[in-house]
Amino acid sequence: MSHIACTVDDDAVAHVRLDRPDKLNALTLDMLTDLAATARRLRRVPGLRAVVLSGEGRSFGAGLDLGAAARDPAGVARAFVPTWRGTNRFQEACWAWRRLPVPVIAAVHGHVLGGALQLALAADLRITAPDARWCVMEVARGLVPDMSGVQVLSELTGMETARRLTLTAEEFFGTEAVRLGLASSASADPLTEARALSGTIAGHRPEAVRAAKRLLDRTWRRGPLRTFAAERAAQLRLLPGAMRGR
Repeated sequence: MSHIACTVDDDAVAHVRLDRPDKLNALTLDMLTDLAATARRLRRVPGLRAVVLSGEGRSFGAGLDLGAAARDPAGVARAFVPTWRGTNRFQEACWAWRRLPVPVIAAVHGHVLGGALQLALAADLRITAPDARWCVMEVARGLVPDMSGVQVLSELTGMETARRLTLTAEEFFGTEAVRLGLASSASADPLTEARALSGTIAGHRPEAVRAAKRLLDRTWRRGPLRTFAAERAAQLRLLPGAMRGR
């Protein structure tokens, strides 16, 4: 059973949802695979105009399910192997959304923790509930952010703030995420606002929207593949101890 749901509406806007609400949408290895596969499928949808990414239930996502990962050490090891794209399975689950030619809008609420935060950062725009609980939590678990989050975090906030959020693993609310530049706006109903925003974008000439996204990506990117390799090396050293609870 897939825990990633995807539909495309009549306006050619895709709605992608993390659908494991009983576990606060904590990410499993299978969900990582499905996230990347869903993004690749959407690249082939004719006329696609935008994507809205959200989470079912009480949260956008509570990060990686380390308990599930600990039960499949061989699967974790395979997931660390980088592909010809320069990303491994953890990184591709997020970075595949950055590769989409159309804008991706994340609507987040509840928990926005760890890997789920990195997934939200992979979107082009983020709308957050004011009371959403954000946290770059990996260091608190004895790990480092390794799902492309280091690359995007420093792009959005600058190095000083990226260091503070990463090294302290402090929790902050959605209103603070907006102030820090991690989200574009706060809304009591982020999903409805994200859908309205996607409708506005979908109303523009699609060739212009795609060209504008491509231009922004190409001029602001800072060499992500080297960052990804550094992420993998750091995490491989830390993961065995984290999975043993140390």
